[in-house]
Amino acid sequence: MAVVIRLMRAGAKKRPFYRVVAADSRRQRDGRFLEILGHYNPLTKPYELVLHKDKVENWLSKGAQPSEQAASLLRSLGIARPAPAVKAKPAEDAPAAEKAKTPRKRAVPRQLSARKIQKRAHRAAKAGKPAKATASASKKAAKKA
Repeated sequence: MAVVIRLMRAGAKKRPFYRVVAADSRRQRDGRFLEILGHYNPLTKPYELVLHKDKVENWLSKGAQPSEQAASLLRSLGIARPAPAVKAKPAEDAPAAEKAKTPRKRAVPRQLSARKIQKRAHRAAKAGKPAKATASASKKAAKKA
């Protein structure tokens, strides 16, 4: 279960008030949550932000990811997100990853339906270009004729 620290909207229409909560990432914004960590009122000048710092740090240490707005509010209070543990990648994996990103060509060309071949020929005729013919396309055209 991926836990996120997010703002849960409360308050009346046009009068927002937010609870800072730890919730399962699959739940909806105002749905079920695991724990209330504080609240945020953007309407007061200056805005009101109350957080239980120990609860927030506890969830962050367990791997909870704050949403963008929640992270901004946490930074304003000086609560930094713990740096994720960076795993060193072996040098051998880097070239393999690059090879995987390049698209591969098919060993055998894809079989096209007769309808698709007709459409392509029609489009090519409209544009004034010769239609691409494939081996399977010419066999199917011969069967129809």
